[in-house]
Amino acid sequence: MIASIKNFFTQMIEPAAAQSGDAAEHALHLATAALLLEMMRMDTTVTAEETATVAKALQTRFGLAAAEVDTLMALAAEEAQQATDYFQFTSLINKSFSAEQRIQLVEYLWQVAFADGHLDAHEQHFMSKIADLLYVPHSAYIAAKQRAREKD
Repeated sequence: MIASIKNFFTQMIEPAAAQSGDAAEHALHLATAALLLEMMRMDTTVTAEETATVAKALQTRFGLAAAEVDTLMALAAEEAQQATDYFQFTSLINKSFSAEQRIQLVEYLWQVAFADGHLDAHEQHFMSKIADLLYVPHSAYIAAKQRAREKD
């Protein structure tokens, strides 16, 4: 039993550097999409605006076509459903993204939070937690929040 649990974590949290290029890129896309989808579901009401904001963020960040984004969002929803914590996603992002890219991800997350016109307390808490896991300084966290609010 312990071996199967260890095997699960080894497979799920495997460093991007140890994976092939395509597999690492796919895992990074999934991790990013999973966090965006989790933000979308934080207030328990998923709106069309939030879904569109997630899709736009994935298209912008990774240069994906609409069909690819739909597939990625479906896979990421499944991955997020099976996840026991956010570390498996943030650790991969931390290994692969620069500081600027992590701050941009925080801004995308804020955009999703603001997409429905209401910032829920659960969304605020999620943002704080994810920003800490991504090692985003508080000043950058606040600046990303302001930029996202201005775009809304």
